[in-house]
Amino acid sequence: MNTGPTNTGPATTGSARIGTVDRERELRDNLERVRERVQAACEAAGRPAEEVTLVAITKTFPISDVRALAALGVRDLGENREQELKAKAPDCPEATWHFVGQLQTNKARSVVRHAQVVHSVDRSSLVAALSKAAVAEERVVRCLLQVSLASYGPDGAATGIARGGVEPADVPALAAEVAAADGLELGGVMAVAPLGADPRDAFAGLHAVASRLRSEHPGAGWISAGMTGDLEAAIWHGATHVRLGRALLGTRPPLG
Repeated sequence: MNTGPTNTGPATTGSARIGTVDRERELRDNLERVRERVQAACEAAGRPAEEVTLVAITKTFPISDVRALAALGVRDLGENREQELKAKAPDCPEATWHFVGQLQTNKARSVVRHAQVVHSVDRSSLVAALSKAAVAEERVVRCLLQVSLASYGPDGAATGIARGGVEPADVPALAAEVAAADGLELGGVMAVAPLGADPRDAFAGLHAVASRLRSEHPGAGWISAGMTGDLEAAIWHGATHVRLGRALLGTRPPLG
């Protein structure tokens, strides 16, 4: 069985100085290469490129990079830390902001205030906190269920380390909670491929989970999967949103 292509795109290094003309040119060139990769992956999968949304993950990079990407036409921006989200989102209000990191319930209101989409919903307590915050902020937040994926060999032994989320068998119950919650909209699923395993197997499993979810919730059609190293495999298996940082912005500066 054809399980799809593997990554063929080179990693970028982010060598230009932040906030300079050279940096803006570097970001433009990186974005062009990423769009070419997405286009090629969609062609290989027999899908129109318009089905796939690029979410630029700007964690640890400055607001000047966010502005530059927005000027280049990137409309979906993501953060995995609440502190960075609340610092950057007000400066780029025209963008759709995605929160993609693990979320503590006590940070839910801040995230709801600044993000339109939360990709990492993985437990009932977080559903309740997001719903309460959305009602208080008079907003509707689109929620994706983070699914825990692990790969298994023919002997049944795990071949990769899962990266967090709800077990596939528990997705229907959590989906029902989100669908019934005030201020929340069930959007679909999200996952990160297991460490040390072939991402194609994991994304095939995620596609199966997403298909079952859509049978119960037809509007929950998003599949958020794929990063710099595995976006081709994710698109092959139906990803509607790919989350890219390094391919766009280069090697991340250290956290201060």
